[in-house]
Amino acid sequence: MTYANRRNGLRLVGFVAAAALVVGACSGSATPSPSAAAASSAPAASSAPAASSGGTGGAPLFVAINKSADQQYFIDQQSAFKAEIEAKGGQVKLYNAKLDANTGISEVNDAISAGAKGIAITVPDQTIGPAVAKAAADAKVALVATDDAIKDSAGTAIPFVGFSGTDMGNKVGDEAATLLGTAGWLKDSAKKVGVLSAEVQTLSVCNDRTTAEKAKISAAGATNVYPVPYSGEIAAAQTAAGPIITAHPDITNWVVFACNDEGVQGTVNALATAGVSNANVIAVGLGAYQACKPWAAKQDSPWKAALFISGLDVGKASADALWAFVTNATPLPASTIANTTIVDPTNFATVMDKTSVANCSK
Repeated sequence: MTYANRRNGLRLVGFVAAAALVVGACSGSATPSPSAAAASSAPAASSAPAASSGGTGGAPLFVAINKSADQQYFIDQQSAFKAEIEAKGGQVKLYNAKLDANTGISEVNDAISAGAKGIAITVPDQTIGPAVAKAAADAKVALVATDDAIKDSAGTAIPFVGFSGTDMGNKVGDEAATLLGTAGWLKDSAKKVGVLSAEVQTLSVCNDRTTAEKAKISAAGATNVYPVPYSGEIAAAQTAAGPIITAHPDITNWVVFACNDEGVQGTVNALATAGVSNANVIAVGLGAYQACKPWAAKQDSPWKAALFISGLDVGKASADALWAFVTNATPLPASTIANTTIVDPTNFATVMDKTSVANCSK
């Protein structure tokens, strides 16, 4: 699938009432329900600030807040958000919440104080959804949740831009199951297979992914599945995986998947430290921005495949939705879902967009 086709694969799902400014979020799902979105009692779209207010020189200000803005996926997302808004004539501020809930709330308030007319946020913790939604609604600032769904205090869905967690998990799990079957490990009596599932267990969209992944690999016949709780970062996954690997010296071959590429990277680092060879590991990433690095360098690697997701798509789509609402009172879509596709060492350079491929060599 070409990048252009992937972009065309973005689809708008559901609806919001023409009167909606801020609607609430769906718990435990990356895709808010259209009915919840329509039920919002938020301020009317007609009360949206004019494009001439906010920012300097009359240009409207838009803000992107991300929970881990130093990760490549979010770097891409913020870059695309900034480029899209500035191309339309707006101004942009970018914030990094650094996985801290209090910082996330403070940055929303900072954005409002700075005169933001629209905010796109990937929250560090979904529990701050009500606080974020209230602050934006009280200030009559348009709000979309990127990547991680959030709720307002009434339990209704904030307009969402991102991916379907269950769909992503199904694709990763299917690929891992296919690779496991091709390898023939389950039929070899000399091999004992273990599965390491790196999980951000406090985040519903991550649970959607890893729950689906585990279901697929279990259906393929892998029964030794070990959860690896981590924070979403490489170091945390490596630290958590180490003792689990050590505790199961009888496992000869490992399958690895996670909520994101960082979880897989940390886990395969721990396997390497334990002396497990790349040939005995099937690692399937989610993101592909870590997985593609050894592929680009033509290095031997435990990464056999990855699901490519583009922060560029999410950044652009969230910018477009906010801009249309602020400047034209176009209702915010309840849910904008981006497409995803599996890549491997043989096709990543043609499937992934040019920016992402270039980042693979960094």
